[in-house]
Amino acid sequence: MAPLDRAGLIAFVPTTDLPRARRFFEDTLGLRHLGDDAYASSFDVNGTVVRVVAVHELRPAHFTVLGWIVDDIAGAVDMLSARGVGFERFDGMGQDERGVWTAPGGDLVAWFKDPDGNTLSLTQLAPDR
Repeated sequence: MAPLDRAGLIAFVPTTDLPRARRFFEDTLGLRHLGDDAYASSFDVNGTVVRVVAVHELRPAHFTVLGWIVDDIAGAVDMLSARGVGFERFDGMGQDERGVWTAPGGDLVAWFKDPDGNTLSLTQLAPDR
C-alpha cells in the first residue's frame, strides 16, 4: 500500500440539492466539473477531487468544511462577491470591509457559505509561511 502522505486526496461536501450545488461549484466558484454519477458531482481543485455528495438531510457544521489557499484574498473576495457570494461576518473578529480577518499569525481568512449552508473559506497565508 502506498503511504497516505503521497496518495491523492478526495474531499466531500454534502448537499440536499445536487443540481443547485453543481451550479454553485461550477458556475459561481469556477471549479472544473469532472462528471456526475447517481450520488455526486465531482470537481477538480488543482489536482484534488471534490465530490459534492447528495444527502437526504443536512445540518451544516458550525465550522469550515472546505477551504482554498489563495495568493490574493482581496481579489478572490471581490471576484466571488461580483458573482453573488456573500461573505460572513462574526462579532468581535475585527474583520475588514470585505469580511477578511487577520489571524494572530498573519494569515488572512474570509468565510462564505454554499447554498446548503456549508461554511467554506479562503486563506491567504502570511508572507513568512
